[in-house]
Amino acid sequence: MAKDFQSFAALHQPGNPVVLYNIWDVGSALAVVEAGARALATGSHPVADANGWPDGQQVPMDFVFDNARRIVGAVDVPLTVDFESAYSIDPAEGAANVARLKETGAVGCNFEDQVIGGDGVQPLDEQARRIRAIRDAVRSDFFINARTDLFLKTQIYDDALVDQVIERGKAFADSGASGFFVPRLADPAQIERIVAAVPLPLNVIAFPGAPDKKVWANAGVARISHGPFPHRALMAKLTEMARDAIG
Repeated sequence: MAKDFQSFAALHQPGNPVVLYNIWDVGSALAVVEAGARALATGSHPVADANGWPDGQQVPMDFVFDNARRIVGAVDVPLTVDFESAYSIDPAEGAANVARLKETGAVGCNFEDQVIGGDGVQPLDEQARRIRAIRDAVRSDFFINARTDLFLKTQIYDDALVDQVIERGKAFADSGASGFFVPRLADPAQIERIVAAVPLPLNVIAFPGAPDKKVWANAGVARISHGPFPHRALMAKLTEMARDAIG
């Protein structure tokens, strides 16, 4: 498997989604590659949890870069990095940070619109400007997975919310995004609406109680992430094993 942007982008096929079983370090990367992964993705939460920091851009940026560089050097599949909100609200500074991330050998990143440490999401026009600045900085060969956290910020998953998601997806596409990530989106009918309206491959996240992978594939999903759940499950298993050993 090639490690370049084109190979990674080609994995995003509506109806035949690439599965990214999120990792956090070289050891987890090697294990997931051994399982047959065609690409890898870090998750900000497991990286933070595994190294003693809170999530929410609390992991030092240089650590994020070093971690990405080590993973890229250890595997033969492409890596995308959860880069949260690019560690800056300023478009130029955030874009420069993503350009540094690209230098590690990562072929893409997640870029979210929630207000880190605050409430809600960034105004749409401001988020669109930030995406455009990133695209200008990294040029065409980098996968910007533009994430909206509208579904994470509410418990009311109605048609009006889907309309807002679609509006953001279209604006993100116009600004140069490569993919569209909507965590907590689960309903196949809502997925079909978004897939039909937004000209970007759609990424959803698997979580306990979420629909089966085949259901999402039939709705047109192109990418399925697993977020913090693999790390949480592994730590729970480690605790169980340790408890049995300690007695």
